[in-house]
Amino acid sequence: MAILKVIEVLSNSETSWEDATRKAVKEASKTVKNIRSVYVKEQSAIVNGENVTEFRVNLKITFEVN
Repeated sequence: MAILKVIEVLSNSETSWEDATRKAVKEASKTVKNIRSVYVKEQSAIVNGENVTEFRVNLKITFEVN
């Protein structure tokens, strides 16, 4: 039986929500091993004038505990 743990992570990107998600997983994988999945809980963006300047995601990352 596998034991799984979930952590919540926030990330941002100037490009897209997908890029923010990839950046979060890449950074988390430096210290968290056996990542199994990621759930995008919330998405938001920062707007400056008429332009979206930053994409933000709130993620839940699931990983297996050894």
